[in-house]
Amino acid sequence: MHQDKKPYLIDAIAGNSRFLASLGRTGRLFRLWWPHIDYPQHVDEIRTGLYIDGVTEQTSWFDSTEFGWKHEAGYVARTNIFRVQAESAKLPVAVESLDYAVPQEDIYVRQYRFINRGTAPVSFQFIYFSSFRSMETNYYHTTQFDESLDALTHMRHAYIFSLSSSNVCTGYQAGHAWQTAQSGALNGNDIDMTPDGALSWRFVDVAPGQRVEVPVYIAAGSTGQEAAEVLLKAKSQPISHWYEKTSAYWRQFLADAVPAPETDDDDIRELYERSLLTMKLMSDEQSGSVVAAPEFDEGFTRCGGYSYCWGRDAAFITTALDRVGLSDLSTQFYEWTLTAQDPDGSWQQRHYHDGRLAPSWGLQIDEGASILWGMWQHYSHIQDPAFAERVWPAVAKGADFLVRYLDEETGLPAPSRDLWEERLAEHTYSAAAVYGGLSAAAAFAQLRGLETEAAAWSIAAEGIQQRIRELCWNEDRGSFYRGLKLAVTEPVYREAQAAGVPTSVTTNAKGYATYQLEHDPIIDISLLGVSVPFGAFPVDDPMMVQTAEAIEKALTVPGVGGIKRYENDHYIGGNPWILTTLWLSHYRIARGQYEEARALLQWAVDHRTDMGLLPEQIDKVTGETAWVVPLTWSHAMFILAVSMLAEVDQLQNQ
Repeated sequence: MHQDKKPYLIDAIAGNSRFLASLGRTGRLFRLWWPHIDYPQHVDEIRTGLYIDGVTEQTSWFDSTEFGWKHEAGYVARTNIFRVQAESAKLPVAVESLDYAVPQEDIYVRQYRFINRGTAPVSFQFIYFSSFRSMETNYYHTTQFDESLDALTHMRHAYIFSLSSSNVCTGYQAGHAWQTAQSGALNGNDIDMTPDGALSWRFVDVAPGQRVEVPVYIAAGSTGQEAAEVLLKAKSQPISHWYEKTSAYWRQFLADAVPAPETDDDDIRELYERSLLTMKLMSDEQSGSVVAAPEFDEGFTRCGGYSYCWGRDAAFITTALDRVGLSDLSTQFYEWTLTAQDPDGSWQQRHYHDGRLAPSWGLQIDEGASILWGMWQHYSHIQDPAFAERVWPAVAKGADFLVRYLDEETGLPAPSRDLWEERLAEHTYSAAAVYGGLSAAAAFAQLRGLETEAAAWSIAAEGIQQRIRELCWNEDRGSFYRGLKLAVTEPVYREAQAAGVPTSVTTNAKGYATYQLEHDPIIDISLLGVSVPFGAFPVDDPMMVQTAEAIEKALTVPGVGGIKRYENDHYIGGNPWILTTLWLSHYRIARGQYEEARALLQWAVDHRTDMGLLPEQIDKVTGETAWVVPLTWSHAMFILAVSMLAEVDQLQNQ
């Protein structure tokens, strides 16, 4: 298997905010990021299996179907330790594996236990095949077995991974190891300029009921010496030390957070804790950036990738983090935004952990606006003058950019990409976000006693608010327009023009035309953003009330339920999303419509994965997970809904 053959949907994640791993329910490790959680990814293929004397003619890989392996998988309670139990009716040996990264260490642990469930002694080999294509490239790899460390080391430039165990291996092979790993007969080659190799551990005459254990350590370093020192540290302690340290860390992490609100619903309480644990893994320890999801489509075959930091997503995520007592993560994120801001005051679509621009479709004006809004939400929560002082230069530059970006004709933000990153227009949601961003900037200015700046940004925000009311209301549909000046292809423009639909054409300095429809009438869940969270209109404004009703009517998915993004959505089939369903729940809570809000929340809870993670989308026909596991924004929206209901003592049915 190479990197472009991996599944889109994974089942679990593990890590420590330096390592991030994505795994399948069989325990297969598909991807491993280090030393940052977004880039680079290093694993090509890792397979684990047993060669049992007198029983198997080749290695039985734990994730294969040939021997009928059955798997039970889940997290160790209240931790990010992923456990898989596997057994086969055809084989006498059962397996338990634990995957976790040790906190504050560059040690990733894969802990294996084997038990003879048969009635006679059994001898077997545990085979560990590994292929690392570090930095997601096929070139310039070396694999070497180091006798002094009893370790198989994968090397490429500044990324070194040494694999070993506290058990001395009985076999090894560097390079071209797949066929021999399948046969159980590694050849002892000690170095090769290829990415793969294998280790084996042999056990003889394991008695019925007896357990044996092989902890496999993946030690990472930027040099061979660093990786060796990390590996020696890992092997200097019994495996119980690292397990107990990791387990205690995650339980203390939850103890330090705001506990789950009082509820009789165990599912909500467990998902609350899993959301906190997940959001921590999605926050990069060194930089503070927050990624949308672990990457799963490196080749951009069905989407544009997810392992990046979006200011928009992060504004919602950090607001949730503040509510649950994890404000340090929010502070780290907003300090990271200072490194990602462009000199003109803008923030672009999405970024890598180091603040550099990631692959992009172009400016989305709501990104920077959301960051400013989120900064004020965070300051309002922590009340730290030092934070306000640090972010002020970025706030001022960001607000000035938002004002400069206003369209003189409409008074709304000029055309940019929408929050779904699909179309160019003057979007109503983006206008609401800019309202929120400018209002936040004005509040920061007021805090500093800068009345001139505060007044200018407040006036600009109020102007946007007024123009939304004047220009963005669609009386025919009882909803806001999704936007104005929607860019379309020339054939669509010609067809609309012939039908009498208002259109326009703009031409840039090089003479290239942009064809536009004057209005975009599609009903979109993001229209709730006019009120929730940005507050441009009160939740009970008649326009908002009508828009929310139009959204529920038009976007509720028949049968499976849930709310899709917008009418005629075709992305991954046009499914209901967790975050969109919870967005409507937020609005219902703000309106005091608690029964409706709880029903929407329950739908999200009911559609978590078997491992307790929230995906992006649910299949509109089957009700199964359809896309992206986990989506950090989904978990944040869940936390916000639970917190909002708990604040008004409405989390439980009255």
